[in-house]
Amino acid sequence: MKITILSTFDNFGGAAIAASRLNKALNNNGLLSNMLVQGEKGNLQNVESIAQNWFQKKFALLRFALDRYQFAFYEKNKDVRFIFSQAKIGVDVSNHSLIQQSDIIHLHWINFGFLSLNSLEKLFKINKPVVWTLHDMWAFTGGCHYSRECTNYERNCGNCGQFLKNPFENDLSHQVWERKKEVFSKANLTVVTCSEWLAQKARESSLLKDKIIVSIPNPIDTDVFRPIEKNIAKAYFKLFPDKKYILFGAVKISDQRKGFAYFAEALSILKMLLFKPSQATTLNQTSKIEIIIFGQSQVSDFEGLPFKVNILGKLSDLEMICKAYSAASVFVSPSIEDNLPNTIMESMACGTPVVGFDVGGIPEMIDHGKSGYLAEYKSSEDLAKGIYWTLFEADYEALANNSRQKVLDNYSEKVIAEKYKKVYQSLL
Repeated sequence: MKITILSTFDNFGGAAIAASRLNKALNNNGLLSNMLVQGEKGNLQNVESIAQNWFQKKFALLRFALDRYQFAFYEKNKDVRFIFSQAKIGVDVSNHSLIQQSDIIHLHWINFGFLSLNSLEKLFKINKPVVWTLHDMWAFTGGCHYSRECTNYERNCGNCGQFLKNPFENDLSHQVWERKKEVFSKANLTVVTCSEWLAQKARESSLLKDKIIVSIPNPIDTDVFRPIEKNIAKAYFKLFPDKKYILFGAVKISDQRKGFAYFAEALSILKMLLFKPSQATTLNQTSKIEIIIFGQSQVSDFEGLPFKVNILGKLSDLEMICKAYSAASVFVSPSIEDNLPNTIMESMACGTPVVGFDVGGIPEMIDHGKSGYLAEYKSSEDLAKGIYWTLFEADYEALANNSRQKVLDNYSEKVIAEKYKKVYQSLL
């Protein structure tokens, strides 16, 4: 059985990383899978880019720029520039050798100038089974990747005041919705979502409600992402062995969806919790808590935090990433809208408990009180309570073991590859 995975990128962004991990998991478990991408950055096995030479790479960059430039005429403000895609610009890959040789075409995240709706229509017309793994809501909305509180996708979109500067009944969101309806209605399409939360959203949507929709999580290599003895991990980053470290992954803290404001407020509340009169060891506890930040960030982004901040920068080496998770006592994921974050899965695989909001697909990952703490949605107070509980009150060893076991049982490469294999076989 030959599979071709289509993804805009191979290792840039959570969706691309998840697609690459699935590609590897399938090849490691008896299937022949290749990945076709717009821009190859990771030099991974079984990955081929449509941009093979200098000219093609520049043309791919131009498509991305034009895709964003087109939307600039419609955007409400710059903050939404990269969270809405009209998919008017893309390439036709239907005649590519990998596509022609495939038994199954497997779409992942394909925006930003890679596949347009016209590109998808041509793919669907070659009459091969298509599986589409959704990493956000884009496939069933009028263009937004996450709809926030809006439920217009359950009808026909339009009047998009969240993302468009001139919302009206037949605005860009409705036009994109209409084009998707035309393209998807004739498609031999099976939809996979990475979380049951997203599956339910898709089932409620007007565009995908008549398609087969199943939920299969992303895979992770549990031999790579594994617990490392904390003192060894701390020593690697020259951290103190007797301190407790709170880990936060910084990608774009200006993105409200990532919830950095709630994290910052929770840390201030945590500081106050530590100064309660009933806490005899207050000063000792306070001095022994520090923050670890990894990802794209600047020192100035974290100047207001009430604990010392250790910035590790962007970690590209997987062994270093595992050590960062292992050095931490808790990983905090304050996202207020998310599907199935890779970072939560990675932290749990490394035996580091996670505190996050009870939203999206996160409750499917964290078993409250058993492998981590689910805080009340958008409650900085409860987020702080969860951090405190994890650091000072919980049975930490049990939390760490349960976190690791949850990943082994539900997200390992073999488990996920077998689930996809059943989906593929049902379509042939």
